[in-house]
Amino acid sequence: MCALVLAAVSGCKSDYPAGAQQERPGGGGGGAREARQVKTARVAEMPVGQTVTVNGTLAAYDQAEIGAKVAGRLQIVTVDLGSVVRRGQLVARLDPRDYELRVQQSVAALQQTRARLGLPLEGNTDRVDPEQTGTVKSARALLEEAKVTRDRAATLVQQGIIARAEYDSASASLRVAESRYQDAIEEIRNREGLLSQRRSELALARQQLTDTAVYAPFDGTVEEKLGSVGEFVAAGAPLIRLVKMNPLRFRAEIPEREAASVHAGQNLRVTVEGSPRAYAGRVVRLSPTIKEQNRILVVEADISNDGLLRPGSFARAEIVTSDADMAVTVPTSAVVTFAGIEKVIIVDNGKALEKPITTGRRVSEWTEVVSGVNVGDAVVLEPGNLQTGQPVSVVE
Repeated sequence: MCALVLAAVSGCKSDYPAGAQQERPGGGGGGAREARQVKTARVAEMPVGQTVTVNGTLAAYDQAEIGAKVAGRLQIVTVDLGSVVRRGQLVARLDPRDYELRVQQSVAALQQTRARLGLPLEGNTDRVDPEQTGTVKSARALLEEAKVTRDRAATLVQQGIIARAEYDSASASLRVAESRYQDAIEEIRNREGLLSQRRSELALARQQLTDTAVYAPFDGTVEEKLGSVGEFVAAGAPLIRLVKMNPLRFRAEIPEREAASVHAGQNLRVTVEGSPRAYAGRVVRLSPTIKEQNRILVVEADISNDGLLRPGSFARAEIVTSDADMAVTVPTSAVVTFAGIEKVIIVDNGKALEKPITTGRRVSEWTEVVSGVNVGDAVVLEPGNLQTGQPVSVVE
């Protein structure tokens, strides 16, 4: 009877009653369990740096709603949702016919103005000598004739051949001729100014014709197509929304209590939902102020995109604020979580021994252990359902 009681007490010492019981010697013909082969790693102290963990959002590095500078009927759209475009690539075009006619009209007006100045219809030289124009030559001839008439009248008056009134009339005619000559000079100057205006109007008409074609301002991906062929669009109306996908901006909000330790140039590691990979980046922009409403500092980092990241995604980042800190770490694959309790399994005298631990920072390769194990302990990698007391055999 005593033997049965002792056997029952011995069978209740395991942490997992159903699976960790040791087979009794001589009971039911069973022998000792076979040792399970495991791989181990040493608990090590390594420099991990002090970090600030924040949540944030990935945003496009640049985003623009692209439209035409002029109004018109949309003739073609060469891209659609998800299209990858390069800077300078044609993405849309308006019907150019109206603007081609405006160019022709401006060319005709320019030629007409050049003809009135006595210049060839075609040419780039807009300067002219006023004295060589027909308008000024005619006015000068009248002026010279008036001078001769006035001088002759002055001589005849002195000789008493004509009355003084005729001399006064000749003098008045001379003043009128001088005024007409001055008007002719000013008219030529005015036509030169009009010629410059006509040339500017032609340049503007040609620019508007060029602006019927819409080009991508930067490399990116089409987020949304906003215009359809045949639609009449106003000047500046958005036709497509373009986003720059590489690099991306990671935008996060740092609590005021931790803001003092965050500076431009610090490294950070970013992880997103659904991806085990950690993306490296660097803090490059900080808000100059802390928001009074919620006492946070807005920071931005540039993240290189391998094509798997998307703007608008939720992301978590660890900003490395100090590289000098040391921490006790174990491989992440050695940590087991059961019923909300984290633990590792070490090898003690050829048997497995569960050790509850308190963890800190965690990345894909290693996990910081705040308490529970000592540097140098051998922890089992990927222990699975290994339990306390189970024999183990360490393999390389």
